[in-house]
Amino acid sequence: MRNGAKVDHEGFDDVAEAVARMRERALAIRAEGPPKTANLIRTYGPGDQVTARLELSRGGLLRKRVAGVDVRGDGTFVPFRGGVRREELDPSGHDTPFDLVRETLEGAR
Repeated sequence: MRNGAKVDHEGFDDVAEAVARMRERALAIRAEGPPKTANLIRTYGPGDQVTARLELSRGGLLRKRVAGVDVRGDGTFVPFRGGVRREELDPSGHDTPFDLVRETLEGAR
């Protein structure tokens, strides 16, 4: 879990427990409020910024499944799968983006 420059690692024996902790942390991060607008070469508003990235992995070195949620500065949660080659997932048809993360890690999708 990365929130700004702070990185935390936790271990879980159960996917459902790990996803529940991910959801808890994501909601707490969102409650902290939006980041400031960043002005670099262009202006990045809160919706353009990833405030935190919460990622779970499961499996061995060769058959590793990775999925997680980006917490955007505008408070939205964007589910994804993949580590280096990240692919955003469409959460429609799921109660929450966290359900989609759980299904992805369990191999149901």
